[in-house]
Amino acid sequence: MNITIAVDAMGGDHGPSVTVPAACAFLARDGAAQVVLVGDPERIEPLLASADAGIRARVRVQLASQVVGMDEPPATALRMKKDSSMRVAINLVKSDEAQAAVSAGNTGALMAISRFVLKTLPGIDRPAIASVLPSLRGHTYVLDLGANVDCTEEHLLQFGIMGAALVSAVEHDERPSVGLLNIGEEEIKGNDVVKKASELLRHSGLNFYGNVEGDDIYKGTTDVVVCDGFVGNVALKTSEGLAQMLATFLRQEFTRSGLSKLMALVALPALKRFKRRVDHRYYNGAALLGLRGVVVKSHGSADVVAFEQAIARAAEAAGNGLLARIGERLALREGAA
Repeated sequence: MNITIAVDAMGGDHGPSVTVPAACAFLARDGAAQVVLVGDPERIEPLLASADAGIRARVRVQLASQVVGMDEPPATALRMKKDSSMRVAINLVKSDEAQAAVSAGNTGALMAISRFVLKTLPGIDRPAIASVLPSLRGHTYVLDLGANVDCTEEHLLQFGIMGAALVSAVEHDERPSVGLLNIGEEEIKGNDVVKKASELLRHSGLNFYGNVEGDDIYKGTTDVVVCDGFVGNVALKTSEGLAQMLATFLRQEFTRSGLSKLMALVALPALKRFKRRVDHRYYNGAALLGLRGVVVKSHGSADVVAFEQAIARAAEAAGNGLLARIGERLALREGAA
């Protein structure tokens, strides 16, 4: 199956200076995919001038006359920016001209526009933001990361179903383990919503591990960790802050003296490997799950490496039938009920 990805070329902190070379880099490693770059052709076309002819042949530029600002209210973007690069990219998914859309733009606007244009899948009440975090076992998928602050037990069950479908699509694991984020492993722990969600997940047909705690995300205890958007976003931002603090501490210690600098030089190969394993750029790309189309949100400050990764995640999810897998798991649940 040839995959076409619609890219909001104007979104994010850097716009075409990142999105265009990232799209070309993605096409260089995927010889069959195609990309539609949506935005201002006068800013996009010059950045394609140096692209290999084979890559350029698989790129189409789609005009969009508006751009959604990074701090623009979602309602304004939805009502007033109907020809924004973000909206046009989502429209391409709705019309089946593209199998997935990627944007580094305003998260709230992307969720609002995607939900309005694409609608939610049957059996899904609310879309959720799912991303991957590094762990001792490789990585862990976590959702929701901020789309839904207040959730019911039914929402958390739906997140578990969608998270399992995402892992089966991109990791080729048909029985991924699912954990419910809680303040303890015991069944008596947590608030009423979490307790009820645990009961629903236990009888859902998923490979439900049970309750997990925050440190289990990085231990890799389960393939998927489910939580509401408030908890998930706090956990994500705390993790990012911790990573930045540790990186700063390492830099300070290795530059403290001449001997420290010499030790840093000796340790440089190990430090480079460590940096690669925890480099957030290689985990960029959060899927907006539950929509009638594949949409991936890139970090707004993503560089070329990070944005390329987001495009690759979108292509992998679309190419491996993410939407069909979610539908199948929802159907199994309804059948069991």
